[in-house]
Formats: sequence, C-alpha cells, structure tokens
Amino acid sequence: MRYEVGDVAELPPLDRRFDIALGVQCLNYAADIPEMERMCRNIHRSLLPGGEFFVLGQKPDYGFDCASLDKYGFRCEPTGEETETGPRVRVTALLDPQPITIVTTAPRREVYEVCLRAAGFSAVEWVPLQVSEAGIREYGEDFWADLLANPPLEMLRCRA
Repeated sequence: MRYEVGDVAELPPLDRRFDIALGVQCLNYAADIPEMERMCRNIHRSLLPGGEFFVLGQKPDYGFDCASLDKYGFRCEPTGEETETGPRVRVTALLDPQPITIVTTAPRREVYEVCLRAAGFSAVEWVPLQVSEAGIREYGEDFWADLLANPPLEMLRCRA
C-alpha cells in the first residue's frame, strides 16, 4: 500500500499507476466543478486501466432534519450556503478533549457523476452505507438504527 498526501487538484504524475484509489472526504473540497474535474482526471491518470476509485463522502441528499448523530461521534449541519457543486456543510468530530469542526461541501450526485465521467471513469455506482457484522455484534442493531435510517455517508465506486 502506498499513501500520497497532497492537493489532488495539483497531483503530479506518479512514478507508477495503481489498481485502487480511495478518496475519503476528498472531492467535496473542490471549490467548483472545473476543480473537481481536475481532481478526478488526476486520480484517473494514476490508475491502471480497469482500476477502481472509491469515493466516501457526505451523502448528497442527506436529510439534516433527522436524529442526532452525536452518539456516533460526529455532527453534520447545513450552513445555509450553496456553492456551484452543492450545499456547504459543517461537520464536527466530537473528539475528547476538544471537538474539531470543518466546513466543506456536499456535492450533488449529478456533479460527482458528471465530473467522474468527464475524467474517463465508467461504471459509476452508488454504494449505500452498511454496518459490519462486527459493529452490530459489539453495539447491537438498535444502536445503528438512526444511522441506517438516514445515512450521512455514501460510497461511490467507479472504474478507470
């Protein structure tokens, strides 16, 4: 496994190509559609043909009027602002001793899909959030009910 740290919009060509790329809360930081397309093109260029790109981010149509996510360790709130890619969101990780808050964007589904396809990705598929069997064994099904009723995250899988 190899990790690269940096601005995906400015990612230089790497010395080799990879089978899999993972972007966790990554594309949602694009300032606009051209920047998101550039990010997607850079990732596509870094994958072998047939390689997969997994994107984990805020669910585009997340319902902010649902039960609190505090028991899962974070909070998501709309800021009321809208950008070219989607609504702005304040996400707080409820860490001890002090929470950490970031403001990001929750891109709309069509923005993700258009940018990924423009970069050359195919087989774009939305994968719903699931809780592992280990998580259910440890905390019980009732603990996860609010999260599964209104999942805050969703994964996108696509192929180079």
